[in-house]
Amino acid sequence: MDARINDIAERIRALRDATGYSTEDMAKATGISNDEYSLLENGKEDFTFTFLYKCAEKFGVDIVDILTGENPHLSEYTVVRKGKGLPMKRREGFEYDHLAYSFKRKKAEPFLVNAPYRADEVKRTPMSSHDGQEFNYVLKGRMRFVYDDHVEELNEGDSVYYDSSKRHGMAALDKGGCVFLAIVLKEDRR
Repeated sequence: MDARINDIAERIRALRDATGYSTEDMAKATGISNDEYSLLENGKEDFTFTFLYKCAEKFGVDIVDILTGENPHLSEYTVVRKGKGLPMKRREGFEYDHLAYSFKRKKAEPFLVNAPYRADEVKRTPMSSHDGQEFNYVLKGRMRFVYDDHVEELNEGDSVYYDSSKRHGMAALDKGGCVFLAIVLKEDRR
């Protein structure tokens, strides 16, 4: 398995140990079985964005802490140049570039997402859910957006804003894939 996956798995295991959570606690928090959680924490499987996001929320850390082992340090503003976002390859073929990885105490997680075309995903779009809300804006190509029982086709310039705690999924509709801006807004826990 990829060394980066093992590094992330080690950080998750260390955070779980430091916080005193059991593997059962984390499986429940991430919405997966104990066996699935163990595979992930041991670096045997690659991580989805949703899994990493839920881990970060449960541990009370920034997702960047889990991805890199470094703590974001900027508090007034941050500039990310074209092509210089923090890369995440999650869900086979999907490439996420985190566009605010060095900013601490973020209220949102902005990503530039490149989604490949996969005919099987258009027919049966993988679904996930996580706390908060999400905004997606299609920059290139077309996207199939599924939300519970609703299906929408989004074209370049279209956007969708939704409660991400409900099951949702996206799939590229064109052979050239789809590029979209995804902004995940964290749940206000005040």
